[in-house]
Amino acid sequence: MHSRQDIANAIRILSIDAIQKAQSGHPGAPMGMADIAEVLWRDYLKHNPVNPKWPDRDRFVLSNGHSSMLLYSLLHLTGYNLSIGDLQNFRQWHSHTPGHPEYGYTDGIETTTGPLGQGIANAVGFAIAERTLAAQFNRPGYDIVNHYTYAFVGDGCMMEGISHEVCSLAGTLNLHKLIVFYDYNGISIDGEMKGWFTEDTAKRFESYGWHVVNNINGHEVFSIKNAIEEARRNIDKPSLLICKTVIGFGSPNKSGTHDSHGSPLGEEEIILTRKELNWKYPPFFIPEEIYEKWNAKKRGQQQESQWDKKILDYERKYPKLAKEFKRRINSQLPNNWHKISESIINKLHEKPANIATRKASQNIIEAFGPILPEYLGGSADLAPSNLTMWSGSKPINLDKSGNYIHYGVREFGMTAIANGIALHTGFLPYTATFLVFSEYARNAVRMAALMKIRHIMIYTHDSIGLGEDGPTHQPVEQLANLRHTPNMSTWRPCDQVESAVAWKFAIERLDGPTSLILSRQNLIQQKRNSSQISNISRGGYILKDCDGKPKLILIATGSEVSLAVSVWQKLYQENYKVRVVSLPSTDVFDKQDEIYRESVLPSSVVSRIAIEASSSDYWFKYTGLHGAIIGMTSFGESAPSDKLFEKFGFTVNHIINIAKSFL
Repeated sequence: MHSRQDIANAIRILSIDAIQKAQSGHPGAPMGMADIAEVLWRDYLKHNPVNPKWPDRDRFVLSNGHSSMLLYSLLHLTGYNLSIGDLQNFRQWHSHTPGHPEYGYTDGIETTTGPLGQGIANAVGFAIAERTLAAQFNRPGYDIVNHYTYAFVGDGCMMEGISHEVCSLAGTLNLHKLIVFYDYNGISIDGEMKGWFTEDTAKRFESYGWHVVNNINGHEVFSIKNAIEEARRNIDKPSLLICKTVIGFGSPNKSGTHDSHGSPLGEEEIILTRKELNWKYPPFFIPEEIYEKWNAKKRGQQQESQWDKKILDYERKYPKLAKEFKRRINSQLPNNWHKISESIINKLHEKPANIATRKASQNIIEAFGPILPEYLGGSADLAPSNLTMWSGSKPINLDKSGNYIHYGVREFGMTAIANGIALHTGFLPYTATFLVFSEYARNAVRMAALMKIRHIMIYTHDSIGLGEDGPTHQPVEQLANLRHTPNMSTWRPCDQVESAVAWKFAIERLDGPTSLILSRQNLIQQKRNSSQISNISRGGYILKDCDGKPKLILIATGSEVSLAVSVWQKLYQENYKVRVVSLPSTDVFDKQDEIYRESVLPSSVVSRIAIEASSSDYWFKYTGLHGAIIGMTSFGESAPSDKLFEKFGFTVNHIINIAKSFL
């Protein structure tokens, strides 16, 4: 008869064996949190290893992602499609068990948790999505959305600033189905934390408005169970369960020390640990009786089967709601989407307006809103400037079935929370701040791209055109940074028509995030024919042209497109052969076939000028070493925008002088 400690020890042994074989990894946390994981996963977690994407499963997030072998062991033991061979291949090329859990690699991984603190942020997003989706679709007797979000966090997550941002908001929103287990072992990589982390975490979270259970024995079943039961009884606050654990539990010489944190225990210590834990089996061997204790397939299938019956009854009583629910959790667009979106773009073309692209964006959100109830937008305290709210916006802090989140001044937290919302499914999250403040959110932006998730990021006040606020608020290098990020699609539209096409692209894209870079100042709407409108979606197109082959190509984006057109008009009047190419999305353009790219930017035309009030160096890939770039090589200055554009060379006369040097 195996005890619960034996069952938990299966996690410890699998973890240390895999890490030792890889000669790389973090054994301390899996060994320290094994007992907590055993109680949660065997007694409480609602999931189905046979169908890892069951919509009403509980979400589990391992925020301290370096302890990934804890999660891989759990997935293997409970019956997910993760074999002993996969565990033996830990941290190897193209394995299903990479060094940190990665979304999309392995069944049962809900999010990529590498950088500390972002996992708990994603968990807040999961909890927001669950509560909002439940409020929108549940009906009396039909709680088709009813699951918890559980997260494991370590000391590093608690020290990262993002945990303050997101946990503060979670308390304000009363996310009571969010339950977080804090692995409080007092050890980080550098050693005992009492020299650099002495805050009263319980009081900190109580001040956020959390329900806190302190002094839990993280190695004692009943202490853990009682804490979970108390958290689940709470109905108005998120819960933090502070579990006192021993890092590297079971290792005679390395437990309780930083030596067990980030390095294999070593062959001799593993032998001693097996003896200490009374584990008599060879590496990577789990007795069948212990597998049976862990296997969650039968219970998971029963739980999902009960939910399926509930959904069938729900469909009979609320057929329209059920159809809409399925559409949204499967990230499908409405049947009439393409017809309506194309109609909106055509109407904007037929009714020109010289407005800022941030205002154009708001108009487009307004136009698309009635057919996209999956909107769950928000801004980092800049809604009046980012223009992210529309007539149908309902803040979730006032209405749980709402569709708008006031994130407060929390750019990093906002972005990571929205990543969690996107991963949950059922919503189309969009977030917003000034482009320069994407720096605060940078690592969460990167994680969205790494996971290839559908998240629309609105960045307004896109250049030195911001003006008097000065260089602290004027972005220069941020646009190039976004463009260099793999899987990120970045759009800088020049007017309301390009803005609408960019929004349409972002909404339809299912394999990655999209950044919309928008102006504060009003921009002139360009004249186009139907072919040009169609080609906007290809990322770049010929906006103005000449008879025959051009001698010079002007390439521009955003607010600088109208400047390029003004230059073209003067040169055209003087019979120079010049072309203007609007390039709102370089990454989309780069993905077009060679014939199209060559038709827009013929390689034989080496005289090119790129014009963009952003970092210059990015544009060499389009101008080559023989072209010229009108861009920024310094930070901006505090002055009115027209004066800044003049001083930094964004004028018709300056560009004409450069153009004539080519011509």
